[in-house]
Amino acid sequence: MEDRRIKVLELGWEFPPLINGGLGVACMGISKALAKKVDLAVIVPKAAPDASYDGFTLRGVNTLSYGELQTTEAQPYTYESCAMVSKAPINLDPYASTEGTPGTVTFTQEGKLLFSKVHHADLDLFTGKEDLYAGDLARKVIEFSKICAIMARKYDFDLVHAHDWMTYLAGVEVKRATGKPLVVHLHASQFDRAGADARGWIYDIEKYGMEQADAVIPVSKYTGTVAAGHYGIDPSKIFPVHNGADPVRVFHSKKKFPEKLVLFLGRLTAQKGPEFFLQIAAKVLEQTDNVRFVMAGTGEKLRQLIETGAFHGVGDKFHFTGFLNKAKVNELLSMTDVYCMPSVSEPFGLSALEAAQFNIPAVISKQSGVAEVMKGALKADFWDVNMMAKHIVDLITDDELYKRVAEQSAQDIKNSNWDTAAEKMLRVYHHVLGW
Repeated sequence: MEDRRIKVLELGWEFPPLINGGLGVACMGISKALAKKVDLAVIVPKAAPDASYDGFTLRGVNTLSYGELQTTEAQPYTYESCAMVSKAPINLDPYASTEGTPGTVTFTQEGKLLFSKVHHADLDLFTGKEDLYAGDLARKVIEFSKICAIMARKYDFDLVHAHDWMTYLAGVEVKRATGKPLVVHLHASQFDRAGADARGWIYDIEKYGMEQADAVIPVSKYTGTVAAGHYGIDPSKIFPVHNGADPVRVFHSKKKFPEKLVLFLGRLTAQKGPEFFLQIAAKVLEQTDNVRFVMAGTGEKLRQLIETGAFHGVGDKFHFTGFLNKAKVNELLSMTDVYCMPSVSEPFGLSALEAAQFNIPAVISKQSGVAEVMKGALKADFWDVNMMAKHIVDLITDDELYKRVAEQSAQDIKNSNWDTAAEKMLRVYHHVLGW
């Protein structure tokens, strides 16, 4: 059996070029690398009608016809996972620290009968121009799981691989419908977003999906301890696999100002620690004037951070860029001197790898998965703004230290690629299948 290529059905929520969030970029990297080693088919809610990729097929629910689903759903099937849903939050934001505005929608017994089959309106959720994360996200998650259970019966596969909580219900339904084993990928958790007291619908789905899975792949050992400690998942079925970074054309640009540039790059949410970055900036500026700080990204904290920045008196040395596309991010990296990632809880931290590709030394929090990969990066607890500031001052004033940290980072990331990650995932597949 070991000589036969494993056939994998992968379930994702976002996929470039339609959605270029961190999850989509990771799923694209994983899919391209896995396709070299397995026979791969990918199902996502939205895909371009003419999407074409070397080595694997991609199908979006938005490209399905209602008739196509009716034909496949000839056999009666009970959507067990969906029937368990008695209430769901009215508003969900998978990147926020809370689950949206207070309140839930409760399903009556008659309402639950809607879960017994797929309707025209269910497909409509995935067509049109509405953001996939906007509107009734809870219902989209539920309907995606029903549709995947139907679609899966069209595919010949050995196991299903589901990415993050939005696809966990779908993964469980496919497992129930086909009897095939389930592997779930934990890219980020509600614990990361909301802390140790995190509970709610998203948390419950994460826990349920990992409990029902035959194997859990967290993006770091750090995230694996979260799965075991805060979700009660059996450690024997947790197999950490670090993320990779896509190759990039490295170049260097000249800054428009003489000072050193320290960069924060990421979504402006509590999880990423942007408030700590402001505090770090204030501490550094107390010791040296030869530095500017750039915060690239957008999110719920932006307005508050701008006001706080003025309060700290760092306004003339602090710049907010808002959202930047990949080309603009690389342009910014090309002129950055130090990368700073003070995340409160970071499952991995791909941006630190991307900075290392540009030969930029990093100061990162110990509460991050990427700290396991980047041995040479300078580290501190996310709350220790004094130590973070000291590391930055040391880097911009000590050329020898700067060179040493940058060179070590280049060594650290040599094996941080998607091919290496895919090889480790393949070993997990063999373990699950017993091949």
